[in-house]
Order: sequence, then structure tokens, then C-alpha cells
Amino acid sequence: MVSFCNVMIPAILAASVLRLLFLPVRFIWKLLVNSLCGFACLWILNTAAGITGLYLPINAVTVLAAGFFGLPGVGVIAVLEMLG
Repeated sequence: MVSFCNVMIPAILAASVLRLLFLPVRFIWKLLVNSLCGFACLWILNTAAGITGLYLPINAVTVLAAGFFGLPGVGVIAVLEMLG
């Protein structure tokens, strides 16, 4: 006869292993979505560059910074571009 522990312990271990395997995938997915949003913000700012006079380069570093840090990241990139 199958006891409760013989079923639940392997089930809990399997669920824990699956959770650990999907954590990196979830992080990469979130970074990808945030980077796309960062790219969109930079593109919108560059579209308005004729009005604002501020052009921010769109490359991997700026897109990842804007995606990872959000709107404050875009602000920091803008400040660094104005200073440099």
C-alpha cells in the first residue's frame, strides 16, 4: 500500500526542482520585456529630438539600462549624454 509520505515527498521535490529550473527563464523573459519597453521609450524620445534637442543613442547598453532601471534609467542616460 502506498503511504502519504511515499507520494508527497517526491512530489514536493519535483515541484521544487521545476521551480528552480524556471527561475532563470522567468528572469530572462522579464528582462526581454523590460528591454523592449526601454527601447520604445528611447525611440519615442528620439522621435521628439527635433523638439527637445536631446538625442539618445539606441544600442544594447542603453536599451538594457532603460529596461532594467526603467524611467530613471532613461533619465540617467539623458543626463550622461548632456554631460558628455
